[in-house]
Amino acid sequence: MTTLHKPARWALGALAGAAFLALSACGGGDDKATDLVSSVKPFKTLNNEQPLVIAHRGASGYLPEETFEAYAKAIDLGADVVEPDLISTKDGVLIARHDPNLDFSTDVAKRPEFASRKKTVQVDGETQTGWFASDFTLAEVKTLGAISTDAERPQQFNGLYKVVTFQEIIDLVKLRSTQLGRTIAVYPETKNPTYHRSLGLPLEDKLIALIKAAGWNSKTAPIFVQSFEPGSLKEMRAKGLNTRMVQLIDADDYDLKTGKLTYAPPYDRPYDWTQAGDTRLFSAMVTPAGLAEIKAYADGIGPWKPYIVPVKGTLDAAGNVRDLNGDGKVNYADASTQAPTTLVDDAHKAGLFVHAYTFRNEQRRLAFDYNKDPKAEYLQFYRLGLDGVFSDFADTALEARQSYLKELGR
Repeated sequence: MTTLHKPARWALGALAGAAFLALSACGGGDDKATDLVSSVKPFKTLNNEQPLVIAHRGASGYLPEETFEAYAKAIDLGADVVEPDLISTKDGVLIARHDPNLDFSTDVAKRPEFASRKKTVQVDGETQTGWFASDFTLAEVKTLGAISTDAERPQQFNGLYKVVTFQEIIDLVKLRSTQLGRTIAVYPETKNPTYHRSLGLPLEDKLIALIKAAGWNSKTAPIFVQSFEPGSLKEMRAKGLNTRMVQLIDADDYDLKTGKLTYAPPYDRPYDWTQAGDTRLFSAMVTPAGLAEIKAYADGIGPWKPYIVPVKGTLDAAGNVRDLNGDGKVNYADASTQAPTTLVDDAHKAGLFVHAYTFRNEQRRLAFDYNKDPKAEYLQFYRLGLDGVFSDFADTALEARQSYLKELGR
């Protein structure tokens, strides 16, 4: 992450230096200059740099996710990093989609020419029915329109934008970095790598080739590579990928009565662990031993937010979760945050940065004690020393980060 904020650090240093010289010129200003510098509080992040704002699937809070337009808008909003999930087409092209099942995020179901390709398959042990990217060439995928995957988000853009390739995202961030004079990074995920390998469409070699062709195969390049499957990251490292790598950490759900995370397939453990007969859960990754194991092949972790700030419902006399906001539903919006865990500090001690997911603005996604203010959630995590946030609303994340910088005197 050192390459992303050099101008900001340089500017801060120059400002402090100028203030020191000015005060000294006025005579005996050393103490005042020292006070000015000391009033700037350090970040709690691993490398004492401001936390990154990572545009999760682009500006997915505003436009259909993982489209060229969504990534372009995220950059225009000011995101430091854009994040695509990568799956493969039938002809081996890496495209940005969260799911191999195109029914979830495109208008394929409305295309009569593809009706015969609907089928039922197993994806990471989960039975799914739909249309799968591995049965479509890139040219065919490009005829589909992307749709919003959240009914609460704008629907008027559905079908207007096309699926984008990873190469097109690389080209976009390079162009916009040059035009804007700031480094924009990219954060690809190998999605369902075991599933793709079973189809004869492994993701890793294609991704490595694209990264090397972009000139990004180094720790200082503007790229992070992530996966839920340790085997995918280890394979790429063994094959010479030298970028920063991130181990994602999931869970199935949370129990609002107990405040504990729950684990059920396919979100209980990495699917390559399931295939190998490894019975550990994702929770094993957040222990000191688990973090040490991750450090052997990765540079950071990407945990789900409740691993850092747990949430729990308020129980009534009968032991049921109360509807605190009075909307007639009992859900996440009725939960309150609990004391933070030590995960961020533990990861930093292990030499790992922490990028947590996913921050969103919708009221149903905010714990009750954030008082319907998404910025309150960001601020809590920034103050804990989080190194980066995956956000569907990069502009909100940036506004909250600016407030945090002011708290630190920056």
